[in-house]
Amino acid sequence: MNEVANRDWELFGRPLYDDPAARRLARVGVLDVGSNSVRMVVFDGAARSPAYFFNEKVMAALGAGLGETGRLNPEGRVRALSAIHRFQTIAEGLGIAPLSAVATAAVRDAEDGQEFRDEVLAKTGLHLHVIDGEEEARLSAQGVLLGWPEARGLVCDIGGSSMELAEIGNGEVGRRVTSGLGPLKLKAIPGGKKARAKYIRDVIEGLQARIEPKYDRLFLVGGSWRAIARIDMERRGYPLHVQHEYRMSVKACRETIKFIQKNDLEELRLRCSISTARMSLVPLASEVLRVLVGHFSPKEIAVSSYGIREGLLFEKMPQDLRDRDPLIEACRFAEQKDARVPGFGRVLYRFIEPLFRHARPERKRIIQAACLLHDVSWRAHPDYRAEVTFDNATRANLGGLKHSERVYLGLSLLHRYRNSRDGSPYAELFRLLDPADVHQAEVVGKAMRFGAMMWLTDHAAPGELRWRPKKKVLELELAERAAPLFGEVALARFQSLAKALGAEDTSVSIHRDKD
Repeated sequence: MNEVANRDWELFGRPLYDDPAARRLARVGVLDVGSNSVRMVVFDGAARSPAYFFNEKVMAALGAGLGETGRLNPEGRVRALSAIHRFQTIAEGLGIAPLSAVATAAVRDAEDGQEFRDEVLAKTGLHLHVIDGEEEARLSAQGVLLGWPEARGLVCDIGGSSMELAEIGNGEVGRRVTSGLGPLKLKAIPGGKKARAKYIRDVIEGLQARIEPKYDRLFLVGGSWRAIARIDMERRGYPLHVQHEYRMSVKACRETIKFIQKNDLEELRLRCSISTARMSLVPLASEVLRVLVGHFSPKEIAVSSYGIREGLLFEKMPQDLRDRDPLIEACRFAEQKDARVPGFGRVLYRFIEPLFRHARPERKRIIQAACLLHDVSWRAHPDYRAEVTFDNATRANLGGLKHSERVYLGLSLLHRYRNSRDGSPYAELFRLLDPADVHQAEVVGKAMRFGAMMWLTDHAAPGELRWRPKKKVLELELAERAAPLFGEVALARFQSLAKALGAEDTSVSIHRDKD
């Protein structure tokens, strides 16, 4: 029996944070000085799937008016410098100075950009590195790869003063192009909406000539795109307000662009909790998106919360770390940090996996994640543990998860703590799954609920589960050492699991160790 528990890590992979190369990335500070915002992020924890230890932005609007004057917005300069000074001071306090600091379109295009960089250096001691458009595209695309290593398609990053496109596939970034299609620059186009539409169309046709014309998936990066996605959620009545990995069809995207044009922007802003500064750019960004989608004709549109800042972190990783699964790494880190018995999640997965032998690999991956997270919320009050685990799974900053997979993971964890989901405040979210997946998530949860009672101190396998679906027979063979664990409550949970599986017969036996 112990052979099962002592197998190599296999699908789990050895924990990333055990690797010295990962520990060097345990806390990394990044400063992004964009045309519209200045943001500092401090990544902490499992490097392959970063946790946001600190995340703050100031809408400085450095690039406002740049198209007319050729210079940075004077008020924006003051606000940006104040924000940078604050962020550098925080970095020094955290012991992570100097920050990895980059500036994008506004600073690189403005005639006083170098002057601003000199001022930043003089007042804060921080070297602000200006990157060109193609480098910006590459870093944004790397940010997408941080969340989805297998991602293929076209990444589109829109900032205040520029818009970049980059190909991704096979874990690498391909061709990149840049343009001046940022909303702050579009404001300066003379001739009104008609002239602006022609300008947008001409620029995108030029970009299309330099890059492949067709992609199955379009990844949207940038605050203006995320605001449009939030409006799409509002229009559709979509229940899960997590923008990362939110998906839109081309038809839905076009309908939302029309929706933006027809509705009062201030009312829409309040309904969707979008800042005034961001909302002012949404109509212009939606004009760009309409033409972009029309020309590139993707089959699907996905929103990424990961971009240039995450791309900078990705840049620091050796390839063997990049190849890790971001979801499993994040869950392993959470287990190590918060579970009462770190390491048991792997044993639990081995124990319940026979119930899901015919599941697709992508589904087994989510079941692995559930097993790793099954005990991380033990500090929550018992009456609310099921809801806390569901909420954590569906809203946490996890990479490599579709929205439907988030709900499947959350529902599995809900049933880890509760037999029934009746009366759940999250019932509306369950409609993101089909009935078969809802049922399977319940089985996963009840299997974990039973398996969690079968812990042996040395992480040995407690026994073997065997499920014969054609005969509808569930069998449990307990290791001799684990037999005392199979008490009254464990029996009730075993029976609950059998009922969820639709088992018509069950058997329990003890594997006697040979002398």
